[in-house]
Amino acid sequence: MSGVNDSAASLVVVARAVRTRGLNGEIVAELLTDFPDRFENISHLIAVSPSGGRKEVKLERYWFQKDRVVLKLFDYDTIEAANELVGYEFSVPETERVPLPESHYYDWELEDCLVQLAEGKVIGKVDRILRTGGVEILAVVNQEGKEFLVPMAESIVKVVDIKQKSIVIDPPEGLLEL
Repeated sequence: MSGVNDSAASLVVVARAVRTRGLNGEIVAELLTDFPDRFENISHLIAVSPSGGRKEVKLERYWFQKDRVVLKLFDYDTIEAANELVGYEFSVPETERVPLPESHYYDWELEDCLVQLAEGKVIGKVDRILRTGGVEILAVVNQEGKEFLVPMAESIVKVVDIKQKSIVIDPPEGLLEL
């Protein structure tokens, strides 16, 4: 894995250490991936401290416990050693992300996209994605801080260009007045 210390390297967070477990340096981590089976193909992770520092760690073994993952890392063999990583996020390089089907996007790919109407009028930037159990909602914030909620429906979202960080919408009348 190259680029571990390159702060510009894009990462995908897959877990966050919440506490230690047992006496042998095991770490209980919150799963932050929709693809938990991805751990099967991971040998190294990038541990990112709360302050942003990065270091590569080698995954010795893992197993799932309820809705969490227990990680055992090489050279972290005591409670004290493992405790140093509590609060860290465990990531993989963006290049190793699980590919999604066409017209599906990771939240982080949509965040900060410029949202505009077909004729070019800028609405704002995607601040976050809201999940309602149905269609995802783009929370778009303009320069004045006003928030617009735009459903990710095909009838509204016409173009998503992740590389250009651009989304073109055709909202129904009244949607942007709410």
